[in-house]
Amino acid sequence: MRIPFAAAFAAVSLASAMPAAAAVTQDDFLVRNTGSLVALCSVTPQDPLAVQALHFCHGYVAGVADQYQSMGAPRPGVPPPYCLTDPRPTRSQAIGMFLDWVKANPAEASAEAVDSLFRFARAAWPCK
Repeated sequence: MRIPFAAAFAAVSLASAMPAAAAVTQDDFLVRNTGSLVALCSVTPQDPLAVQALHFCHGYVAGVADQYQSMGAPRPGVPPPYCLTDPRPTRSQAIGMFLDWVKANPAEASAEAVDSLFRFARAAWPCK
């Protein structure tokens, strides 16, 4: 499903409710940790790299989700890391939820971004 950029940007910006973000840097695009991903995903419209940052954020999150799905079913006896519920959130909604989760769990900022995304997904959509 394609979401117009302005709508996606507004949804992520409003959902994040993060404190005033520092300007995105080129280094943030290396996603060395969750803090870098948060900076990209919570970019403000005034940031010179706003368009690139938001597109990168969505691409990174989609890539992590696609990689998980491409791995198929977990090994027997190993529960899946998360179980999405219906209705599924849009990508913008899920990113907003992730930003809120990181805000509530500030120690995640220094963790690997992919690990934080999976910890968030397990917390948001636990398997029964």
